Amino acid sequence: MSCDTAGTVAAIRAVASTVAEHRVELTHLDRDIGDGDHGENLARGFTAVVSKLDGLDESTAIPGDVLKLVATTLISTVGGAAGPLFGTAFLRAATSVGKAETLDAAAVVTALTAARDGVVARGKAESGDKTMVDALTPAVTAAKEAAGDGADVGKVLAAAADAATAGAAATTPLQARKGRASYLGERSKGHPDPGATSTGYLLQALAAAANG
Repeated sequence: MSCDTAGTVAAIRAVASTVAEHRVELTHLDRDIGDGDHGENLARGFTAVVSKLDGLDESTAIPGDVLKLVATTLISTVGGAAGPLFGTAFLRAATSVGKAETLDAAAVVTALTAARDGVVARGKAESGDKTMVDALTPAVTAAKEAAGDGADVGKVLAAAADAATAGAAATTPLQARKGRASYLGERSKGHPDPGATSTGYLLQALAAAANG
């Protein structure tokens, strides 16, 4: 199984729907340890993404074009740290897949790795800092393992999504060392990181689309 342009567009639409579904939850999570706008910002960004996708000519576009469209739209419409970080993730993913007309399991692993590395470079965070890196790093590891075992795109994304969701949950007891949450010190403990949580939801949506 591989993912072509139409499949990539469908997957991004699924992400937008999932972000909208969890908008209030993500906003509440961010009120606990952040600015309180994460859910609203992401929802606004992916609403804009869907509008851009509506005008995309899928007959001439390739998956990398779709990912770049997502990146540029998020960077220009999402406020706070989320826009640059998620935008960078999608931009690095777009660059990594190049001119490929379809994405196989190996390409998905490469894209996830590039996305994670882009977020690390942009946010200067590492595992354990209580950020979206705590979801992305285990996702990359799980994706690599699944692909190495011969899994297809859907199973690779499912493995990544499950690992990201677990990684996000594991941020709950951590003390934040990056971002606004770090200003809270010990008080940041006991709350899951909103960015890691939304990363888990995003990957779950991609996996569901690929396996649907």
